[in-house]
Amino acid sequence: MLRATQHLMTETEPQFLGDSDAEVAFVGRSNAGKSTLINALCEKAKMAFVSQIPGKTRTINVYALSPYRWLVDLPGYGYAVGSKTDKARLGPIIEGYLKSRPNLRMVFVILDVVAGPTKLDIMMINWLIHYAYPFRIIVNKIDKTGPSKLDARKKEIAAELAIDSSAIIWISSKKNTGIETLRKLIVELLHAR
Repeated sequence: MLRATQHLMTETEPQFLGDSDAEVAFVGRSNAGKSTLINALCEKAKMAFVSQIPGKTRTINVYALSPYRWLVDLPGYGYAVGSKTDKARLGPIIEGYLKSRPNLRMVFVILDVVAGPTKLDIMMINWLIHYAYPFRIIVNKIDKTGPSKLDARKKEIAAELAIDSSAIIWISSKKNTGIETLRKLIVELLHAR
């Protein structure tokens, strides 16, 4: 079972996060549905704030799943409301977090099934590959593609990423599709020795 016991902290400076025993992080384009996905995973409708305006997550949000085992929601990149200065700060926050977390077990890169991998998503994936971070691709909002078109869309996205479709985690946060599989993976990652 994966249930966050609490929203532990919100921070803009990674060095102030403190220590964990294990953590997984979610990163993705604004409006890819990270907050909705976190709420579905934790089975709490209002654990992570879901805004009608893309780009509202501008901080590192840490959720305690058990003591010192964290699920971390990173700021959304790409389209975001706010000033250019605010937008420019998001990249360094994400990079600062990733480079400073020795117990980071996995980075989940969230893509939107309709938008597919954007230029910024590809840059993030290439950055993770370059620095040898463990990561998995999640394609969210698969309910937005009709059932008759979903297989073709899966093939298109997999081809754009140059990976096998089976290596991607296909999710619908709203319909709970794929949530239990992802939940089990996160529990395994956080409790692996």
